[in-house]
Amino acid sequence: MCLIAWNWQPGDQHELLLVANRDELHARPAEAAHVWEGGHILAGKDLQGGGTWLGLSHSGRFAALTNHRNPDLARVGTPTRGQLVTGFLHSTLTGPEYLAHVAFDAGLYNPFNLLVFDGRQLLGFESRHGRTRVMDRGLGAVSNADFHTPWPKLVKLQARLGECVSAQDTGNRALLALLADKAVARDADLPATGLPLDRERALSAAFIATPGYGTRASSIVRVDRRRAGLLEASFDDAGRTGMCSGSFPLQGGKPSGETSNLTPPSTLLHQ
Repeated sequence: MCLIAWNWQPGDQHELLLVANRDELHARPAEAAHVWEGGHILAGKDLQGGGTWLGLSHSGRFAALTNHRNPDLARVGTPTRGQLVTGFLHSTLTGPEYLAHVAFDAGLYNPFNLLVFDGRQLLGFESRHGRTRVMDRGLGAVSNADFHTPWPKLVKLQARLGECVSAQDTGNRALLALLADKAVARDADLPATGLPLDRERALSAAFIATPGYGTRASSIVRVDRRRAGLLEASFDDAGRTGMCSGSFPLQGGKPSGETSNLTPPSTLLHQ
């Protein structure tokens, strides 16, 4: 997961609206979003590492992860960072409690940012600094640097999400259009993360399309007082491969006992 933006409105009827792109090698096997065995998690699944990049739980908990881009800090043989997302979704700990546990073991993993929502707080954890950040009300974003680092694609996506919110144009079609932006940044505005210039340029788009590597999933997450839902569009080298959505009904932050509803893909863009 390499680009996430959100509108966080605690206490409002529509508490959390979040959009995200997951960028990955196309050869890395993964399953699209689905309800996992046991019925408690709605997420895609990384079939190589066994975790996930973004998901919801049946109680309305949410978590997502981005890698911190620095080739000099990457190590082989480290645990999959996707288990940090599933760990939170399975947990009953509060966000601060869970991130305190994550901080203890963060050095075992390659660098990452972890975003969690426990039903009360939206929190971020930056493993390079061992730091938990409480997210303020309103707009926010993270890519492959620290939270709110003003990379061009982060600034652009956050601003365009804010425009959609202000215009009350937050339907799936409008939000997926934000995530489909393939425009690259000017060379003068590119971050310096240790990659060659042509690579930095290609990775500066919100939607990445390069041979062998690119945006594999575009996700929309909505959490309100009654329901937590996820819509996901999946992609391969040739383009979109499918779309699905699911949701968990909530009652006072707890599941109502209904089964998750998977919406036929043909209806999604009209919601």
